[in-house]
Amino acid sequence: MGSQVSKQVARRKAISTEKKALCDLHGSCGDTYPGSDYRPADRKNWMGGLNPEKVHINKIVWPGTHDSATNKIGFPLISRPFAQCQSLSIYQQLCRGARVLDIRVQEDRRICHGILKTYSVDVVINDVKKFLSEAQSEIIILEIRTEFGHEDPADFDKYLEEQLGEYLIHQDDHVFGKTIAELLPKRIICIWKPRKSPQPKHGGPLWSAGYLKDNWIDTDLPSTKFESNMKHLNRLQIFSTDFIDEDFVDACVGLTHARIEGKA
Repeated sequence: MGSQVSKQVARRKAISTEKKALCDLHGSCGDTYPGSDYRPADRKNWMGGLNPEKVHINKIVWPGTHDSATNKIGFPLISRPFAQCQSLSIYQQLCRGARVLDIRVQEDRRICHGILKTYSVDVVINDVKKFLSEAQSEIIILEIRTEFGHEDPADFDKYLEEQLGEYLIHQDDHVFGKTIAELLPKRIICIWKPRKSPQPKHGGPLWSAGYLKDNWIDTDLPSTKFESNMKHLNRLQIFSTDFIDEDFVDACVGLTHARIEGKA
């Protein structure tokens, strides 16, 4: 009992120390960063507002959501608070400015988070297609995986191709150096991460797991998590968050604008 209390005391001290480190970093750097003075006129169409002919895929700072389809998961006031990571629907998140979606499925094609489940993945697909029908120059990264502890849905790769075929950008390393205008009318980079089924192949309509690697670190130490997130940025500069808000989107869009203009 005494050792457990000592561990908890030590952990609270560590959290407090790391919070102070982040506060000190914020104090020394301030609130100003490249693009901090830029605000998109229309978050629903923010990529189009940056000029698709100038925006290269590898210059985008992508605002994303974690466990994107959990807005109705579990039972309200009972299990939902433990599993919900977003309060908005997929369509609402995209309209707010999110461009990376993290979708977890189980064997019956329902969305899940651990043992809790919610609506069918059809709801996600329909929301994505609705958004794309209203926005003409927005690129989406749609990451779909089989949740840990579950089996792959049968023929799920074929399902994705049938549902999204007209929008799918094929797996090709040259995509990262292209502009949005060069990719249009294709608008979805769909990364399919099965647990046991074959991985998508190069040149196909779906992308394999290697293009978007997980960097989840199981810690509640704020500075440790921040440093891990910064260390694992790669060709796709993605930042994902729970309960996405406008300030988060604006920061990503502002930094993207600065990179396009050669200011970052």
